[in-house]
Amino acid sequence: MQDLLPIAERIGALLKSRGETVAVSESSTGGLMSAALLSVPGASAYYLGGAVVYTQKARRVLIDLSDEAIVEARAQKPLSEPFVRLLGRSLREQFSCTWALAEIGATGPAGSRYGDPAGTSCIALVGPAEHSFTVQTGNDDRVSNMRAFAKAGLEYFLQNLQ
Repeated sequence: MQDLLPIAERIGALLKSRGETVAVSESSTGGLMSAALLSVPGASAYYLGGAVVYTQKARRVLIDLSDEAIVEARAQKPLSEPFVRLLGRSLREQFSCTWALAEIGATGPAGSRYGDPAGTSCIALVGPAEHSFTVQTGNDDRVSNMRAFAKAGLEYFLQNLQ
């Protein structure tokens, strides 16, 4: 967590100075990005909410995505940038926030039930612009992947804020 805090502090300062807000949807990071963002004093000025969206049921309830939308977005590949961008768009709409940060992945030690290898995560940042990317660590260690995915997501957010 210590390596995430300096990044979160910079994100928080930028969001506060601009009067912008964020909501977060995490899967394989287990809430690490939200925890880092919330660790900054004054986070209530920019952090609107978030959820660990780990199952299909959670996606329906917490992100309000229909099964049809999920199937359509996953037509290419279940763990994909189009799908994580859909999560981000839905989250941004629900929270009426400036930015939505969304993540899905396979931490390990095994791959996802869809055949994606451990160490794979897709991350989207949806706001005034929409961005996504895929992280592949080549590692099957669950905890180190959680940390790597969270750091990559926060660094990406910071990079696109500057």
